[in-house]
Parts: sequence; C-alpha cells; structure tokens
Amino acid sequence: MELLTPDEMGRADAFTIANGVPGAVLMERAGLAVARVAAQASGVGSRVLVLCGPGNNGGDGFVAARLLAGTGYRVRLALLGARDKLRGDAAIMAGRWDGPVEPAAGASFEDVDLVVDALFGAGLARDLDGEARALVERVNESGLPVLAVDLPSGIDGATGAVRGAAIRARWSVTFFRPKPGHLLLPGRLHGGALTVAEIGINPAVLDEIKPRAFEDVPALWERHFPVPRTDGHKYMRGHLVAVSGPAQATGATRLTARAALRAGAGLVTVACPAPALPIHAANLSAIMVRPVDDAADLARLLADRRLTTLVIGPGVGVGQGARDRLVACADRRLVLDADLITSFKGDVDTLAGLIKGSPAAIATPHDGEFARLFDGCPDILGAPSKLERARAGAARLGAVIVLKGPDTVIAAPDGRAAIAANAPPWLATAGAGDVLAGIAGGLLAQGMPAFEAAAGAVWLHGEAAQEAGPGLVADDLVDALRPVYRRLFARLGAPV
Repeated sequence: MELLTPDEMGRADAFTIANGVPGAVLMERAGLAVARVAAQASGVGSRVLVLCGPGNNGGDGFVAARLLAGTGYRVRLALLGARDKLRGDAAIMAGRWDGPVEPAAGASFEDVDLVVDALFGAGLARDLDGEARALVERVNESGLPVLAVDLPSGIDGATGAVRGAAIRARWSVTFFRPKPGHLLLPGRLHGGALTVAEIGINPAVLDEIKPRAFEDVPALWERHFPVPRTDGHKYMRGHLVAVSGPAQATGATRLTARAALRAGAGLVTVACPAPALPIHAANLSAIMVRPVDDAADLARLLADRRLTTLVIGPGVGVGQGARDRLVACADRRLVLDADLITSFKGDVDTLAGLIKGSPAAIATPHDGEFARLFDGCPDILGAPSKLERARAGAARLGAVIVLKGPDTVIAAPDGRAAIAANAPPWLATAGAGDVLAGIAGGLLAQGMPAFEAAAGAVWLHGEAAQEAGPGLVADDLVDALRPVYRRLFARLGAPV
C-alpha cells in the first residue's frame, strides 16, 4: 500500500475537491469513519469525550461527536481554541453540533470511557507547547483508552517523530492511505491498531501524486517473486557464494548460507579460509564448501561465471581483507552486510565506486553500521527521518539500502522506499541479520531485482519470526521460512 506524506495527502484532498467532491462531504465521511471505530471500541451508551483542535482534524471530531450522540452515546465535546476562530469546513461542522462546547484546557477526564483525539492530525508542523502540550500530557496521564483521528496528536506524519509530546492511542483512524508516521518509530508505538478508511478519494489521484513510499507487503514485490517452475532445475535458480571469515567466526556465514538455500537459491557454496573448512563441512549438508584463503583465491573461484551472487560481511572480519575480497567479486550480484560495511567506515565513496559495476547490490546495515559507513556525511546522518536517511544513503552509495530495525526501511537509489511493519520484538536476536542477508541473497540469485528482493526478504524475515514465535533464536528463522513460503506460494497461485 502506498504511503502519503502530509503534503501528498493534501494534494489528494485538493484533487478530489477540484473534481467535484466538496470538502465538507469528505469531512463528513471522515467523521463517520471515526464514529464507527469509536462504536466498535465502546458499547452503546458509553461516555465519550471528543477533544477537537482548531483545524480540519477538529472538524472531523465535531462530525464524530454528532453522529455518536445521535446513536445513544453520552458525548462531551471540548475545543482547543475559540469556536469563532474555526474556518472553512471545520466551522461548518462545528455549526452542525448542537451540544455544549467545553474549553479543552479545563476538560475533566472523570466519568469518561473513551477519549477521541481530534486535536492535531498528520500535518502538524511544529512542536506542541503551552496549552496544547499540557492537554496531551493530561490525556496520557488519565490512562483512558484513546482513539486518534488521522494520527495521535503530536506525531509528525512525515517522520513519525514526537513533536514535543504526543498522545498514546489504542486505536487510530486515517483516511485513504497511511502516512509514513504511522509506520516509523516512535509514531507506530503511539498509534495502536490502525484503520484506513475510504472517504471517497479516487485512487486515480495516485497517478497524479506518484508516491514513492510504500508499506512493505507482498503486493509491492510479488510480481517479481521467483516461483519454482515444473520444468525448472537448480541451475536456473542461481548459485550463491557466502564468503566466510576465520575458524572462530563461522556461525554467521552458515546462517547466511542456510537462509539463502531455503530462500530458493539453486546452489550455495561457502567460501572460507582452509582452517575453517572442516568446521563448515561438519555442520553443512546441502551446502558446498570451498577453501578460499584470500582475495586471490576468491577471484580464482569466481572465474566460474555460474557463481552469480555473493553475500559478504557476516563473520568475514573487519579490515583490508574484507575490502580486498569485495574487489574480487564486485561485478556480481551482491549483498553487503556487517563486517564488510564496517570495513568501509567513513569511506562510502570508495565502496560506491567498487560496486558500481554490480548488476544488483543491496547493503543491510543496522543504525550503528549505517552511522559508521556514512561518518562524515552530515547531510545523510542529519536527515529528518529514518526514511530520508535511508533514501539519501542509497542515492550516495548507488545501492539498495536496508536500514534495519523494528521499522526497517528499504530504499533504492531512485527514491523508491518501503517501510516494514511486520517484525515482532523477538526478532531482535543475535544472528537474525545474517539470516536476512541470506534471504536477500537467495532472492537476488534467482534474478529478482534488487529493491524487490530486499523488500521481499525483509517481509519474509518478519513473517518467519512471527511463525517461530517468542523465544526464537536465529537458527529457527531458517526452518520457519517453510510455512511462510507455503502461504506465499498459495497466494501467488503456485503449487504447494
């Protein structure tokens, strides 16, 4: 699903109004959607406090209050600011409310079952202070369940950042499309369960807006997903090489190699220093092992052009050896992770130059590795959101970047980006990133484009963690991919 920035959402509204749908009609429909979710959240006759702000978000609140009051709910409405200061559609909706209007600053939270937060929406462009901030803090201190209109007040719709203070909601209702702030942290932590309501905006408006951010779900990449063919064979699904480090650091590479094979790569080889070979060989069955002591050995191995894809970084070690190995394989499809990324600390332009000839490259840093790679790039590290940091980094590196975390961002050099929202908290465990690198490599080996392979890998990784459940260790993720693949193939109409 597309994600719209507040500015893009404003364009969608304006386009719809210009094409004959009055703004008041859109507001009425938005308020109806809020009222419906409020009704689901609390029984008929419940006591609802609707907090309205001075703009269109407040107008949605006036509509919801009127509709709830008309269906048996005991509704109080409190307004932040003066009623005679409301303008446009919000003023029209305030005129249709025939109940009392309390000043929000002094609103009591006694005898309230549900709070509807209609103070500020996704377009909030400044930090909350004064009366507004005090009200938000009082709502949070009350401990009452909150339904947020559009976004919890105080959350930046473009970045997910807290603007001074922010409502902690149990539910949120947004309209037409989610905003980046619904998925990026900390915004996602404040929003609760999200409902996306259709209010009559024609999806054709997306052709005008051309959004470049998406939620990472199968619809984004499934048409590129490699499904095994009845007449296929392993050589059609690519041969991946996982580059290993020394004997004392072999586990990460084995996780990567097993994940690549499980993700569908036809063949997988571990290229490792000779002392590490018996360790790998004793712990791998379907995966081949070859002795590779240095970059020259790797270059000789890669004289076989059938070895199309490499994952380099997990357990490879930090330093010149890792850099030299990259030189030997820079013309192949690549996944760069962990130690390889750190080996280019503060030297992103050299890395970008080396991988310029790669037909498809993905880098998978966590925040610390990203900061090391882009050390000395304040324009990138100082970008206003994780989404914009990843985009700027991808453009500078010339590769797809997977900026990992609970709100992983996948960004392509051309500006396309996706935000993942399916990773459970128990995915934060040692070795999970090595598995992700292997899944991405396995998809690249099968010919999937880099952005789609990265987005698909991140989604599969999260689903595998959901499948494995609490208490997982990284090894569990590889086996948990099997039922995830079964469900995905069924969705794609493939034999299962």
